[in-house]
Amino acid sequence: MFELIQRHNKIIQILLFVLIVPSFVLVGIEGYSRLGDTGGTVASMAGNVKISQAEFDAAHKKAIDRFKESNPEVELQLLDGPAFKQSTLNALVMEKVQSLAAKDAHLVVSDAALVKALRTDPNIAALVGPDGKLDPERYKALVASVGATPAQYEAGLRAQMASAQVFEPLLASQVSAKSAVTRVTSAFFQKREVQALFFKPSDYANQIHVNDDEVAAYYKAHTGLFQIPETVNVAYVVLDHAALQRGLVITEEQQKEFYQKNAAALSQVGSEERRASHILIAAGPSASKIERDAALAKAQALQAKVAKAPATFAQVAKASSQDDGSAPSGGDLGFFSRGMMTKAFEDAAFSLQVGQISGVVESEFGYHIIRLQEVKTPKVRSFDELKPDIDKALRQQLAQQKYAEIAEQFSNMVYEQADGLKAVADKFQLELQTASGVTRSGAIGGGVVAHPKFLNALFSADSISKQRNTEAIDVGSNRLVSGRVTQHTPAQTAALPEVKDKARQLLVASRAEELAKKEGDKKRQEAQAANAASTLPVATVVARNNPGNLPTQVLNAALSADPSKLPVVIGVDLGSAGYAVVRINKVLADTSIDVNQEKLGQQVAQAWTQSEVMAYYALLKARYKVEVKPLPSAAKGEDGSMSR
Repeated sequence: MFELIQRHNKIIQILLFVLIVPSFVLVGIEGYSRLGDTGGTVASMAGNVKISQAEFDAAHKKAIDRFKESNPEVELQLLDGPAFKQSTLNALVMEKVQSLAAKDAHLVVSDAALVKALRTDPNIAALVGPDGKLDPERYKALVASVGATPAQYEAGLRAQMASAQVFEPLLASQVSAKSAVTRVTSAFFQKREVQALFFKPSDYANQIHVNDDEVAAYYKAHTGLFQIPETVNVAYVVLDHAALQRGLVITEEQQKEFYQKNAAALSQVGSEERRASHILIAAGPSASKIERDAALAKAQALQAKVAKAPATFAQVAKASSQDDGSAPSGGDLGFFSRGMMTKAFEDAAFSLQVGQISGVVESEFGYHIIRLQEVKTPKVRSFDELKPDIDKALRQQLAQQKYAEIAEQFSNMVYEQADGLKAVADKFQLELQTASGVTRSGAIGGGVVAHPKFLNALFSADSISKQRNTEAIDVGSNRLVSGRVTQHTPAQTAALPEVKDKARQLLVASRAEELAKKEGDKKRQEAQAANAASTLPVATVVARNNPGNLPTQVLNAALSADPSKLPVVIGVDLGSAGYAVVRINKVLADTSIDVNQEKLGQQVAQAWTQSEVMAYYALLKARYKVEVKPLPSAAKGEDGSMSR
C-alpha cells in the first residue's frame, strides 16, 4: 500500500492534503474528537458526525505549524488567510468521509500491516537496535513529543491506514484509454505553421488627441477607476517575547546562578569521547546455545589471559579477535562518544579507567573484552566566556515566563480600559506604535498591522465608530496585539484636478486600443479575402510545448483552429494588448517522438485516475449528506469573534 502511495504522490497530496493528514497519524481521529464541540459546528455529515470549531482550530494550528517547519520564511497572514483555512476544512471533511466509508466497508488493518508501517517511518526505524528490537523507552518519548501515548499513536495510524484503503482500489487501477492518451499527447506535441501580425495600442497612441471636455467626460463615466480606498490611522501595542526582553534587567548574580545550574549543558564543547580496543568472539542472534556457550568459554579464557598480561592485549586481539575490521590494528576502535556503540558495549567502555580491561561483555554480536586506551574530555568554558549566551538565554526564559503570566492581564486591560492604549503600554513597558494610511488589505511595510485578524478587528464597525481598543488579537508566535483607530477616512472618489493626468492617460490608452483593434480587424478581412500568405510576416512553427514568441491567447487560437479548414485567417482580441491577425497554414507531420511524450502520457493517466477518485469522493459526500458551513466571514473576524 505504501509503495502505491509513493507512486501516486501528486494525487495523494490533493486527496489527503499533506499539511493536515500527518497530524491525524499522530493523534488519530479520536484525538481531535476529544477536543469537544465547543465553539459551534463547521461541518456535519451522516446525521450525527460533526466537525466542531475547536476541532477545526486545532487542525488549522497544526497545519500552520507543519507548514512553517518546512517553509520558515512564509508570511503568517498567508497561512491564516481564507484559502489556507479552506484547505484545512476540506481535508478535515475528507478525513471524516473516508473514516465513515472505511467503517461501513469494514476495512481493517492487521497487526502485521501496522508493524510494517511503523518500521517504514524513518523516525521510528532509527529507534530499532542492531538486534532488530524497538527501544520501548525511546519510542514512548518520541510519541510523547507529539502529545500521544503509544496506543493513541498506533490507533491514529491504524485509522489513517484503514481510511486510505477507501481510494486504494482506484489508485491501484490507474489506467486510461490508450486512445484518450494518444489524443492528448498528439494535441500537445502537434506542430503548426503560422503567421502572426500584431497591432499594439502603443503604436497608435500618438495618433490620439483628446481635449479637457473629453477627459472630464471619461472621468465622470469611469469614477470607479479613481477611487481612494478607505484608510485608518492606528495606534497599537504588541505583547511578545521581544518586547518583554527589552524591559528586563538581568543581574550578574542571576547569570552566575544560571551558569551553576546549567554548567554541564552550557560549558562543555562537544561530548566526552573514548578510545578503546576490543577482542570479539562472535556469536550472533542466529547462533545456537552450544555455539554461544563455546564462544563464551573462549572469551573468558582470553579475558583471563590479557588480564594477567595487559601489555599483550593488542597481540592477542590480532591473533584471536573475530572482528575483521579492528583485529589487524590490535582491536583498536578509535574514538567514539555515547550513542555510537551498542548499549552493552558502551556502558562497559564508559565505566572503565584508562588502561583498565573489562570482564567479558555480551552484546548482540557476541562476547567482547574491552581495554580503554584514552579519554578526551570536552573543553569547559568559563562563566566569562559564556556570559553573553547566558544573558540571552536568561532573557528568553524570563520573557517566556513573564508572557505566560501577563498575557491574560494584557487581554483584560485592553478590553476594560478600551478608550486608549497608553496605560497598557506604561504598565507592561511596551512601545506605543502608530501606523498611517492602513487599508483593508494591509499597511505599507507589512508587519503585524497587515495580519488579517488584526485588520478585521481594526475595520470593524465598533472600532471605527467608537474608536475603542480592539480585543487582544493572537497573531501567532506568542504575540498579542491590540490597536485603536485614531482617524478614519472613508473611501472616496478623487477629485478630477487630482487625477486629471491619469484620466487623460487612460482615455488615450482606451482609444489607442480601439484603433489598434479596428486596424487589426481591417487587416484580417483583407488577408482573409486575398487568402495570401505574402501579406503577413514570415511563417513560424509552433506547438504547445514550443510556443515561440506567441502569447498564450494567440497560441491557443492557432492550435484550436479546425485542421480540415486550413489555411485560415483569424483575428484574436488581446484586450489591452491590442489585436493579432493569425494565418494558420498547415499542420506539420511529427516525424519524431518527443522524449517527454511518455511522461505526458503518465500525467494524463494520473489525471484520469484523479478525476475518478474525486468523482467517487463526491458520491461519498452525497451519501453521507455532507454539509459544510462557510468559514467565519469578515464581519465576524478571521477568528470568528464578534466585535463589541
